[in-house]
Amino acid sequence: MIIAGLQKTTLIDYQDKIACIIFLAGCNFRCPWCYSSELVLPEKIIKQPRISEKEVFDFLRSRQGLLDGVVICGGEPTINKDLPQFLEKIKNLPASPSQGGGFLIKLDTNGSNPKMLKDLVSAKLVDYVAMDIKISPENPVYQNIMIEGIKIENIKESVDFLKRGNVGFEFRTTVVNTVHKKEDFIEIAKWIGGKNVTYYLQNFVPIKTIEPEFEKIQPYKNEFFQEVVKKISPQFKLCQFRG
Repeated sequence: MIIAGLQKTTLIDYQDKIACIIFLAGCNFRCPWCYSSELVLPEKIIKQPRISEKEVFDFLRSRQGLLDGVVICGGEPTINKDLPQFLEKIKNLPASPSQGGGFLIKLDTNGSNPKMLKDLVSAKLVDYVAMDIKISPENPVYQNIMIEGIKIENIKESVDFLKRGNVGFEFRTTVVNTVHKKEDFIEIAKWIGGKNVTYYLQNFVPIKTIEPEFEKIQPYKNEFFQEVVKKISPQFKLCQFRG
């Protein structure tokens, strides 16, 4: 795997936890509104500085007792066959000198690899999962952004698995003006809704997008999110706009 970034501290990416973020390069989606093109496009990945596993684990050892957890994101982490071994190494490293267990691990994923997701949860290598929901499954946008070989059935399988409650989880959607309409969230709520489901809407940021024309798009106003959240909240345990 290619480790392309390390954010040493975050107070917002792993709720109620002090964590760091490890960024893995490579993705099997091509969302034109994505603003992490340096982790997605091969021609940009090759130019990215790389971080060795030794650097990562030296850093984690230096933060024992200071960090609660580690966020693994991308790109799409689950495209890496050696991800389980990497997470196991993190788990085997005590979060503090006196602690028997390892750091808590949060996985950010697009849900395209349900088998690996299930294996990671079964092996207790992840403690929390944040899965991106791009749009309603019937919308052709979903199929258009997937690299060949990925099917909407993969995404649905991951949704169904998480809703069984085998691991802490949330769903989230980055909402893009011109891509998403209010009606889309009615369909999303029918699909992913449930009494145990937390769903966050977050606004699109028009910077360094994969497709440059998306940098010209104006994000939705807060009023849009207030209306959507009010409409679909009854379908969820918690539904919020996270700006």
